[in-house]
Amino acid sequence: MAAAPALSRRPATLLTPGRIGTLSLPNRIIVTAMGVSLAEPDGTVGRRLIDYHVAQAKGGAGLIVTGVAGVAWPVGAVQPRQTAISDDRFLPGLKRLVDAVHAAGSRIATQLHHGGLVATHSAGEGHPLWAPAYPPPFKGDFPDYFLPEEMAAFAGGSVPQIKILTREDVSLVVRQFVQGAARARKAGFDGVEIHGAHGYLLSSFVSPSTNNRDDEYGGNLAGRARLLLEVVRAVRTEVGPDFPMWVKIDSRELGKANGITLDLAVALAPMVEAAGADAITVSAYHDVGQGKLHSASNIPHEPAAHLEAAAAIRAAVAIPVIASGRVEIDRGERGLAQGEFDFLAMGRKLLADPDLPAKLAAGRIADIRPCIYCYTCVSTAYLREQVRCAVRSETGYEDLDWTPAKAPGHVVIIGGGPAGMEAARRLDLAGAKVTLIEKSDRLGGTLRFAALAYEPNERLLDWLRHQVGQSQIDVRLKTEATPTLIAALKPDKIIVATGAVRDMPPIPGHDQDFVLSGDDLRGMMLGEDSAAIRRKTSWSTRMATKLGAATGATANLELVRKATHAWMPLGKRVVIIGGELVGLELAEFLMERGRDVTIVGEAPKFGGGLLLVRRMRLIAELREHGVAMFPGARDIRIGRKDVVFAASDGTMQGIAADHVVVAMGAHGDSTLADALRAQGHEVVEIGDGTGVTYIEGAMRGAAEAVAAMGR
Repeated sequence: MAAAPALSRRPATLLTPGRIGTLSLPNRIIVTAMGVSLAEPDGTVGRRLIDYHVAQAKGGAGLIVTGVAGVAWPVGAVQPRQTAISDDRFLPGLKRLVDAVHAAGSRIATQLHHGGLVATHSAGEGHPLWAPAYPPPFKGDFPDYFLPEEMAAFAGGSVPQIKILTREDVSLVVRQFVQGAARARKAGFDGVEIHGAHGYLLSSFVSPSTNNRDDEYGGNLAGRARLLLEVVRAVRTEVGPDFPMWVKIDSRELGKANGITLDLAVALAPMVEAAGADAITVSAYHDVGQGKLHSASNIPHEPAAHLEAAAAIRAAVAIPVIASGRVEIDRGERGLAQGEFDFLAMGRKLLADPDLPAKLAAGRIADIRPCIYCYTCVSTAYLREQVRCAVRSETGYEDLDWTPAKAPGHVVIIGGGPAGMEAARRLDLAGAKVTLIEKSDRLGGTLRFAALAYEPNERLLDWLRHQVGQSQIDVRLKTEATPTLIAALKPDKIIVATGAVRDMPPIPGHDQDFVLSGDDLRGMMLGEDSAAIRRKTSWSTRMATKLGAATGATANLELVRKATHAWMPLGKRVVIIGGELVGLELAEFLMERGRDVTIVGEAPKFGGGLLLVRRMRLIAELREHGVAMFPGARDIRIGRKDVVFAASDGTMQGIAADHVVVAMGAHGDSTLADALRAQGHEVVEIGDGTGVTYIEGAMRGAAEAVAAMGR
């Protein structure tokens, strides 16, 4: 094997060119491999997967790595519509993908994959799970977080069988990876990544948690790593010295008894290098039985979760290290400059905005559409659905036309929340004349309080406001959309995006002053005024919030978040009635500010409206911090200083409360839209006014409404 070019250790930036083996890359941003379920049902590459990756190529990424190409497909498949590379019949589609990405100006590699113990999709099709040994028995709270309809999609209704690999099976696995690599080279890919992580087949051999074999493929690290290293050496022999090939490994397995540790990973990395790898991608895995850990390892919630491990592994090898794991742009720049890693692989950020690299290169940082870490994209995999993104409706649907067939004249949009702003932004880009009417003194709607409760949402709020602010949109704040005004504007079309109505449900005792609706609490936190707030708050509280509004302090959400740690107009004991997204995020907000929080709700399981992976983390953290939760409650009523209800087990409960917040009762309202239609206007309704669909529903509804105009 020819010697690889020496790796430069000079300080780099995300926009600095780099090399992986013989592959020259224009920058250090890599689209990490993600399973997106966009191939055809038979595993072939079709237009949808091609268009998805072409968008990333046009966006300026230095390298795209396609996700989980099955070397043994249909065996080892972890999701429906997974790309296959297990037979020559898949070559034409793979070549079309490569050619399209190259034509769009980028480079593309594919990830060679066998799901092993994690291949629950192929198990549902009757294929056994391939494994080094019988795994430890499953235990944990993971299934508890699924809503009934979600569990039906995830489980598939069958109990998988385990196939313990013989030596002959091991040899077959090596051949399958070799043949997959040969097909990748024949299709024109610029390289391959061997997936040796995330509990998949090769990783399951490496991990002492799942490999207790006593033959040459078990025992110490050298034995457990034997299969991975045989694959790497055999692939290198097949593709030759000049075809880039690298390996993804786990830096640790969180929560697993006797799992992979960082010390083990640091010892493994030089062995992978010696076997012929041109680089190492650093990731992590977890005990799948623990729900919270599904957002702690390969798709972490904590920022820069893998960088310490990446730095440790980089110190042990001479080849480049590819880092990942919720790394913000500024942190990525610092990590490259400090030599923690050599390339940064991004996933969620490039789903939210595939043009991130190009915008970064152009200095348009404020135009980068932010990921809000809502886990829409991640949760789709658990539910056997194709990838989606809450903030970018085009993701996974690049094959559709998202622009109006013609500029739709003058469009009046009523409501300046996320749906209204997104519709206005899109229409302005399409060349329409847009008037955006908002009755309050600032844009944002309920996204403002959602941003207060969960900071990543503020990034979307800021981005939408920035996009509207630099457009030609006529924004009219503190304006009521009266029939007279609408008639005077002479619109060709009207979009109503006024949001949901949040009536106080008829819970006995709801009319007491210590009982707040979600709108009451939002208004108090953001310095708004209403008759209900005046009645339910003290003079000092009203003066404080008025002062905050007058000085602009309550418009600064970061300032409000910090200030509310010291002072809030709520008592120590708070009962929240309603266990869906709003109630749970509010509980997190209050718990972090020292309140004793209890959540009571009628739903048999809490977390509706939250995507599964975010739900698993949030509910687990609420439990860890002592938040009491009573799903399945009945006969809820509010006493003079408590909330009384029948718990799911039939026992009567009484929870003392200084304040009660009712976080339920929101519903759509078409009153305004119907009145405008009655006047002869062409009206489209979007957002929560059509039924509560949260951020994704607001953004997608706006995008679909705009795309439908002029057709």
